[in-house]
Amino acid sequence: MKIIVVGLGYVGVANAAVLAQHCEVIGVDVSPQRVALLNARKSPVGDQDLPDFLATGDLNLSATTNLHEALPGSDYVIIATPTNYDEKLNFFDTRSVEEVAAECMQHAPEACLVIKSTIPVGFVDGLRSKLQNQNIFFSPEFLREGSALYDSLNPSRIIVGDQSEKAKIFAGLLKSAAHSKDPTLLLTGTREAESIKLFSNTYLAMRVAFFNELDSYAMSRGLNSREIIEGVSFDPRIGAHYNNPSFGYGGYCLPKDTRQLLANYDSVPQNIIRAIVDANTTRKDFLAEDILKRSPRKVGIFRLTMKSNSDNFRQSSIQGLMKRIKAKGIEVVIYEPALAEEQFFNSPVMRDLEAFKAACDVILTNRMSPELMDVIDKTYTRDLFGEN
Repeated sequence: MKIIVVGLGYVGVANAAVLAQHCEVIGVDVSPQRVALLNARKSPVGDQDLPDFLATGDLNLSATTNLHEALPGSDYVIIATPTNYDEKLNFFDTRSVEEVAAECMQHAPEACLVIKSTIPVGFVDGLRSKLQNQNIFFSPEFLREGSALYDSLNPSRIIVGDQSEKAKIFAGLLKSAAHSKDPTLLLTGTREAESIKLFSNTYLAMRVAFFNELDSYAMSRGLNSREIIEGVSFDPRIGAHYNNPSFGYGGYCLPKDTRQLLANYDSVPQNIIRAIVDANTTRKDFLAEDILKRSPRKVGIFRLTMKSNSDNFRQSSIQGLMKRIKAKGIEVVIYEPALAEEQFFNSPVMRDLEAFKAACDVILTNRMSPELMDVIDKTYTRDLFGEN
């Protein structure tokens, strides 16, 4: 079985690695650097388990920047290219997916196209009609940043948005690649699979927003937020997971997926989905005001990344606080080892951690780090449980 994986971000690299245990897998990306790293069996993304898995695993895996040369003879093409949310169109920008699909039709017309990129509801039906090709389906991913390989090897469920024989074979490939015993397998309709992805991430965003608003209430009333959260979470119907307060939900998926789902509700009555989207803005406004009450002269941003063990800071919630504080004329400096640039949003990036800590009178961190324990008195975080 020959499988092409287009897009070597978190989703693409994790899928390429696990499927290469039993199949010939060729990763494709526009970045020569990512391709070179993968060919050297090094991870192009920040993930706690991928480096060792790539370096020591018995994998039939290679990478290239040349898609059309990789395509001939392929059985499946997994499309995992970015679909960022377009603020003007109020919709996902799916052009990269469409371009890859069109090229596949030219160079591998018999291949089955599996979309892993997050897409709006109804996208696959539209693409099938446009390309006159029914061998296209969506298979959603539910990967955590920094733990993409682990989640691919131990999936909570495997969902494929098609019920054809090729879809069943693909689901079987994912199942056989998993290390966990007998993961739940669900074959659904195309639009149902697209909806599952958006509703799953919106529910997670809702949970984050709920505990953040609980925390905001406790802060406003002088209550012990941790005690309240623990008391609520001991109810087994609620559970003690995804309950750690933060600066807001962020990362690559939750902000854009919630807004996409809201856009899909354009003609359907709703209240909760809109509230979930708005809650994130409200939380950042509230925390920014709380920080400004300290009358800081220079605020330090410790790490732009959303989570520990991640190198991704797209849509990280701490950026929202940073922008609000800068808008009030407060000087901001950033400590972010993963950032190559000397400035970020016109704020200087510092490389020396000790100098950074000494320069700031307030340091913001979404998740507490042992590196800040010596300056905990001027560190501002809402991390109550020390976990993502």
